[in-house]
Amino acid sequence: MRNDRLKSAVRWHMFGAAAAAALLNAVPATASATALLSTHVPRAVARHLVPIVSEPDPALHLQFEVALPMRNQDARDALLHAIYDPASPQYRHYLSVAEFTRRFGPSAHDYTTAVSYFQSSGLSVTALSANRYIIELDGSIAAIEKVFHVKLRYYRHPTEQRNFIAPDREPTLDLAVPVLHVTGLDDFDLPHPRLAAPTAFSPKAGTGSGPGGNFIGSDMRAAYYGGTALTGAGQSVGLMELEGYIPSDIPLYFQKVKQPLNVAVNGISTDGTPIDCKKCNDGEQTLDIDYAISMAPGLDQVQVYVAHHPVSVLNRMVSDDVSEQLSTSWGWAGQKGDFTVEDPIYKEMAVQGQTFLTASGDASTLKASDPWPEEDANLTAVGGSDLVTNGAAGTYKTETGWKDSAGGPSLDKSILIPPYQVPFINAQNMGSHTLRNVPDVAANANFNMYICFNGKCQGGWGGTSFSSPMWAGYIALANEQAAARGKPVVGFVAKTLYDLSKKTAKYKSIFHDVIGGKSGKYTAVEGYDLVTGLGSPNGQAMIDALTK
Repeated sequence: MRNDRLKSAVRWHMFGAAAAAALLNAVPATASATALLSTHVPRAVARHLVPIVSEPDPALHLQFEVALPMRNQDARDALLHAIYDPASPQYRHYLSVAEFTRRFGPSAHDYTTAVSYFQSSGLSVTALSANRYIIELDGSIAAIEKVFHVKLRYYRHPTEQRNFIAPDREPTLDLAVPVLHVTGLDDFDLPHPRLAAPTAFSPKAGTGSGPGGNFIGSDMRAAYYGGTALTGAGQSVGLMELEGYIPSDIPLYFQKVKQPLNVAVNGISTDGTPIDCKKCNDGEQTLDIDYAISMAPGLDQVQVYVAHHPVSVLNRMVSDDVSEQLSTSWGWAGQKGDFTVEDPIYKEMAVQGQTFLTASGDASTLKASDPWPEEDANLTAVGGSDLVTNGAAGTYKTETGWKDSAGGPSLDKSILIPPYQVPFINAQNMGSHTLRNVPDVAANANFNMYICFNGKCQGGWGGTSFSSPMWAGYIALANEQAAARGKPVVGFVAKTLYDLSKKTAKYKSIFHDVIGGKSGKYTAVEGYDLVTGLGSPNGQAMIDALTK
């Protein structure tokens, strides 16, 4: 359920430095205050490693989200396993949002009690969610500090030239209902797009049909799909963007590449962030749209979800359950709170049959790329390759690992290797036998891609930003075929692809096994590796395997 009068988001992370403030008075918690189920204070603040700069204006408003804990989580996890087990009678019997909420979402009593509490405490409820997981709120600094028994302060960032806001202690609430997490009380980590700008070492020419031999989206469709029958008809792709875009940049791209644009692009602001940024560097946002459409040019629509906080978009995507293939090419450094809040959303997506794909990053290592959300084991992480085709708009020829494709074992030691990945780990690929390994699959990410942004067009761009939306468009082709055959959607595709690939003959028929090329300390080797995962899609063969 949405409130049509969403307030404009307030961005606070770029405030200029001020004179160091004296130690501020603490706000004591009341005797009845209860702790939340996760941590919120950035490590640098908790360990007193950063100086206090100032305190914010008490009248300043922040937008934030409160998450309540899911119920019956063991039963949910058992169902998730059964849904993706071909031997189970529940195989691919997905749940609706309403059924998921009834069985696993926070109770209606807890949700309405929490909503009433925040409304009566001087905060504005700007949006509710169909799965009862998230409450979106707006409030002044003064009101937030009173409700959560904290003091919000500006600190000097230890590694970036900016100040950040954060609470001085862990929040507590005078509320009997358990609360999992509050997102938006700090901006220590800022999301960033995984788009790599041209460099002096970018390829001077390629085998693409775009200007200067650069690849365009239709080249990717020709290489990875290679057919014409499937166009994504009847399907919707959902994209997560953490900034608005310039709508006119979308038709500009298709005009420049001399191709029709027949897909509706529908912007959805989940927290009041303007969809049309008017004038901004929207390269990430527009390429996501353009390359998803190019892979599936007959889509019913692309839903472009826009917000400042990832959890706001993710929960709206899963609560809407309109797009069965979802993608993001944004990353953020991630703390424990990100996993705590977002992993239940990824599990709900899988239970509902949604495919969620994310770029793996562009700095060779997970740490340098910021390791979230691709570390999570309940989504599909897409790495980067270097593709060569048989001429402009030609078929697939060869592919090697891209030198900047981020991969490796999860840096979060609590994210263990999923069982379906275990058989693929060996000494040659240097994967972990205990931790989740990234990526799962791959597609072209080399510096030979053409984009249009902020009213201009240019080649030489790269990044796993391209890989993820291309895979989303490809999954739309598979789901189109599934619908035509009376089959359910493919859902959490990584699990299915690993299972299919256990048989060598099947693996070699559905994947382009990307061999050669090194990123960081990992090399693209035969079979699974930590540069390109299982590899890139091998046309109609993979679609047929996914839709049996």
